[in-house]
Amino acid sequence: MSGHSKWATIKHKKAALDAKRGKAFTRLIKEIMIAARSGGDPDANARLRTAITAAKAVSMPADNIKRAILRGTGELEGGQIDEITFEGYGPGGAAVLVSVATDNRNRTVSEIRHVFSKNNGNLGEQGSVSWMFERKSQILIENDKASEDQLMNLVLDAGTEDLRNDGTNWEVISAPESHEAVLNAIQKAGIPTISAEIAMVPKNLVKLEGKNASNMLKLSEALEEHDDVQNVYSNFDIDEKEMEALAS
Repeated sequence: MSGHSKWATIKHKKAALDAKRGKAFTRLIKEIMIAARSGGDPDANARLRTAITAAKAVSMPADNIKRAILRGTGELEGGQIDEITFEGYGPGGAAVLVSVATDNRNRTVSEIRHVFSKNNGNLGEQGSVSWMFERKSQILIENDKASEDQLMNLVLDAGTEDLRNDGTNWEVISAPESHEAVLNAIQKAGIPTISAEIAMVPKNLVKLEGKNASNMLKLSEALEEHDDVQNVYSNFDIDEKEMEALAS
């Protein structure tokens, strides 16, 4: 899992920087609005609870969260957001899933198609790559923040399915419905997390090297930078040393 998990770490460090300039706020507000369509009560809406937890993690003011919920439920104007998932392939045949939240579907479809073609990727049909991923709770923790025994005892009792070590981070994988219980167990133990989200986790990885590795990172970064993109998931695996060299 070295390359895949390493990219997740880099991505979330960038997200922390994005928070300072408001970009992370925009993405989280959209997620809260979309989640609130199914009901504005977090106690009865797991997706909304998860979105609010993520917003609080980047210190989003309570008023911003409240307004986003009200827009989502229709009590305030401005809640017309469409969710779209794009599927395609990147350099070297890596599968790519892109989740988007937009108020202008036609514009966004055109722009995402352009990003793929400009960066040696190809958009595919719906269902072309989604079968290669599973919707899971994914929590990342730096290796030096907890021992394997400590984590294993905590997360297994809370319902975790798998604990993976990529040499830099622990990756705690659980069923989506176990996300809150696992995260709460980790937080109560005082263990800091890099990220905690419901993600599309690849079933298998595609090893990339050289130019394919470099181009795949360029595609991933270009997609992440798009204002309407909420998340980018891929099944690429790049050697950790090569990943660090390319990311820097």
